[in-house]
Amino acid sequence: MTDFQYALDSDGVATITWDVAGRSMNVLSLAGIEALDALIDRALGDGAVRGVIITSAKKDFAGGMDLQVIAQMQSGGAAAIFAGVMRLHALLRKIERGGMDAKALTGGKPIVAALTGTGLGIGYELPLACHRIFAADNPKAKIGLPEILVGLFPGAGGTTRLVRKLGLQGAAPYLLEGKLLGPHQAAEAGLVDEVVAPEALLARAKAWVLAAKDADLVKPWDQKGYQMPGGAPYDPAGYMTFLAASAMTSAKTQGVYPAAQAVLQAAYEGALVGFDTALKVEARAFTSVLLDTTAGAMIRSLFLNKEALDKGARRPVLPDESVQKLGVVGAGMMGAGIAHVAAVAGIAVVLVDSSVEAAERGKAHSAGVLDKAIQRGSATEESKTAVLARMTATADYAALAGCDLVIEAVFEDPKVKAEVIARIEAVVAQSCILATNTSTLPITGLAAASRRAEQVIGVHFFSPVDKMALVEVIRGAKTNDRAVAKALDFVRALRKTPIVVNDARFFYANRCIIPYINEGIRMVAEGVDPALIENAARLVGMPLGPLQLVDETSIDLAVRIAAATKAAMGATYPDAAVDGVIFTLAEQGRLGRKAGAGFYTYDAAGKRIGLWEGLANAWPVAVVQPDLAQVQHRLLMIQALEAVRALEQGVLTDIREGDVGAILGWGFAPWSGGPFSWLDRIGASAALAMCEGLSGLGPRFAPPALLADLAAKGDGFYTRFAAA
Repeated sequence: MTDFQYALDSDGVATITWDVAGRSMNVLSLAGIEALDALIDRALGDGAVRGVIITSAKKDFAGGMDLQVIAQMQSGGAAAIFAGVMRLHALLRKIERGGMDAKALTGGKPIVAALTGTGLGIGYELPLACHRIFAADNPKAKIGLPEILVGLFPGAGGTTRLVRKLGLQGAAPYLLEGKLLGPHQAAEAGLVDEVVAPEALLARAKAWVLAAKDADLVKPWDQKGYQMPGGAPYDPAGYMTFLAASAMTSAKTQGVYPAAQAVLQAAYEGALVGFDTALKVEARAFTSVLLDTTAGAMIRSLFLNKEALDKGARRPVLPDESVQKLGVVGAGMMGAGIAHVAAVAGIAVVLVDSSVEAAERGKAHSAGVLDKAIQRGSATEESKTAVLARMTATADYAALAGCDLVIEAVFEDPKVKAEVIARIEAVVAQSCILATNTSTLPITGLAAASRRAEQVIGVHFFSPVDKMALVEVIRGAKTNDRAVAKALDFVRALRKTPIVVNDARFFYANRCIIPYINEGIRMVAEGVDPALIENAARLVGMPLGPLQLVDETSIDLAVRIAAATKAAMGATYPDAAVDGVIFTLAEQGRLGRKAGAGFYTYDAAGKRIGLWEGLANAWPVAVVQPDLAQVQHRLLMIQALEAVRALEQGVLTDIREGDVGAILGWGFAPWSGGPFSWLDRIGASAALAMCEGLSGLGPRFAPPALLADLAAKGDGFYTRFAAA
């Protein structure tokens, strides 16, 4: 068996069908490259063949490159990487030429791509080398180049071809942002040529192949007098485009993502030379990125580790626990969001609130989200109708009968939640699993209100629910394996990534993000310039500075969390200085973005204008400021140390979940691969030295015993816990 099969029909059209055995989606391996190359040679060398269709036997075309290929290239160093990439370039260039005479540009055979569904990475770069791209009208399909999202960039000709096809400005969203489009959007953007009904896909591709002329087979960049759309770098218009792209990329990435700079380098330098030389430029830039530790860390966390968790790496070995009917109690922002994503996933949902009107408002939230999706072209009126039909809005708890999972998402008050749990248990079957969406309250304490504590579990969604990819599944002291399996099967059905943590106040994500916010606020109280704090965070790769983040989540929420934490910790409470700042702001009505005033000021439309000038009056800026590196070390290390403590204390039991959860949950410097990857990157000994340098700030920077042990033994998290 090979990854590609070959068939020649009576009309002289050869069909090469991609079908990797044992995979739900095709990926390109080294063996696959050789097999495809041999079949292309076979077709080009056979006088009976008039043209070729490359398609897939699966519902999708291809998901990208087999990462084992990348790992093998990396192990051989720069020479092996460059040679491997150029080998792939040679194959795709052969397809692009179609056997035509290189000088006369005649005598070639048409080679087209027929995408049955999703085509990502090499699954789109291969079609880009074909003479025409046909895409099935598959509403679930996504087409594009997402490599930048895992620390790479399209290095199999995707960068060079797309820039020459669309110009830098047109190609930028797909190269620099990893933007993916549905088939019709892709056709409108120029990424594919035609969208065809699935049942007519191969017939339409064959018709085009049989009618194609020599002129149809010559790509614009191979034609004499070719000019790049929007202008090349040395043209006045092109110069401004490339200059603006460089400035915007630097502003967005803050220089911590090598792949973003490399793709611009490949596009710029490649535009100054001929096409074949540009492919070498692209290969050189791709080699540089693969040799950078950032790519390895991002691939490990955002692809390998994330994929393992998505597939159920932490799921107990039990029969399927797919949710058939979901109950959601509480139709506020979080409850309505959970109900929406479940209904979108095809699950019947009962949404309960204190009144029918409140429940209907929750259902209306779903309608609003879907209306925006329709405007973007990612949903239809028919799909909206189907989603809303799966949702029942009611004030009657009896409607929860028949639910196999019920999630309560009511106010963060143990007494309120206990009352709701009792009302749920009065109407659901004994086998029903009960979940709580609390973000801070320990699950074990909430489960005490239940008659079936072993079936109570935490399922912590992040806001906004429809956009955030992470869900924390929290196991209480008595939670059984079936409850965990049910929660994981539910989260995976939503196409979100679950992490499983053990019960503790703030669980894992909030446990780490709250110290980050508090460290930023503490620095304000110390007299550190707020602009330095915010810029230091962004320059080290955090998506939001700590002051902006607390504005977004609301300062009154921070006040409530602080009060509850202080009540629980008593004399050991460490954040009195932080309280002095946030309580003062709250008293002045500066509650964050929602109030139009917080650490930042906002205009009437809610747009952030800048840091509030009044901060300097209440907390004067010190004459002597810390250097940028020290501020960055404080902000990163305070999060990383808390992650280590969570692992040390058994709250976190898998470092893969620690890294993936940190990036997806609160945006911990994605370039680093997550807190454990970052600590491995700098080394445990260097991390200890950093802690020592910060020790004068307080015991919060004292290194955990686990980190000290790793340093003493020259070990790392991923070497010691690789099999976790």
